Amino acid sequence: MIKVAVSGCAGRMGQAVVNAVRGADDLELACGIDPHASSTHADFPVFTSVPEALRGATFDVLVDFTQPSVVADNLRAALPAGVDCVVGTTGLSNETLEELAALAPEGTCLFYAPNFTTGAVLMMEFAKVAAPYFPEAEVIEFHHCNKKDAPSGTAVRTAQIIAEAREGRVSEAPGRETEIAGAEGARGALVEGVPVHAVRSMGYVASQEVIFGSFGQTLTIRHDSWERGSYMPGVLLGIRSVGKRSGLIVGLENFMA
Repeated sequence: MIKVAVSGCAGRMGQAVVNAVRGADDLELACGIDPHASSTHADFPVFTSVPEALRGATFDVLVDFTQPSVVADNLRAALPAGVDCVVGTTGLSNETLEELAALAPEGTCLFYAPNFTTGAVLMMEFAKVAAPYFPEAEVIEFHHCNKKDAPSGTAVRTAQIIAEAREGRVSEAPGRETEIAGAEGARGALVEGVPVHAVRSMGYVASQEVIFGSFGQTLTIRHDSWERGSYMPGVLLGIRSVGKRSGLIVGLENFMA
């Protein structure tokens, strides 16, 4: 039985993770962690911080769906204690992830996934295959209006994958130099040379398009997630897999093979 702590348990994603863990026969919900949650309204232990949870409960895996401003400190407390971490909170740079993973003892895993839906992982894999064959590529991502970071972790990772697959090939499409005065940013943010555009609006949960172009043709790869339950199979896969790994692992595809 894998004992799980859920950081951010009062949030919408955190609540979905709590329900998914409690519905799994091989997992046990050890506690929730959230300064905005009240233990008097929960039928499981709830702590206000990771250090407090480490003192008051025993758990093998910490799942973090919190905010970019707090996730690093949560991991700085959990990883040195030998707790495997499954992180869905985006906004952490590769450098920060490597720094945090170095705090963990041998045999402890920091698993970070920009996206936990199998469809989004496949979208990125398809983009990797297409990238060498198209000179142009742009990423447009659409999220709910309360998302704390832009662009999304999925969009950033997709752009990185495209850049790696291009092997140094540079876009010839006009870029920021064509932006008119007062409309800076119209061509999006450049992530490893790939323009990325972030849309924030009510009506979305999480969607992304990758648009490839070459002479006389375009290829569009799109993924839509309309319900937070679509993330849960990937989260559970991460929880069940981290105990067999060590160090930093980035991307759900590492556990899908």
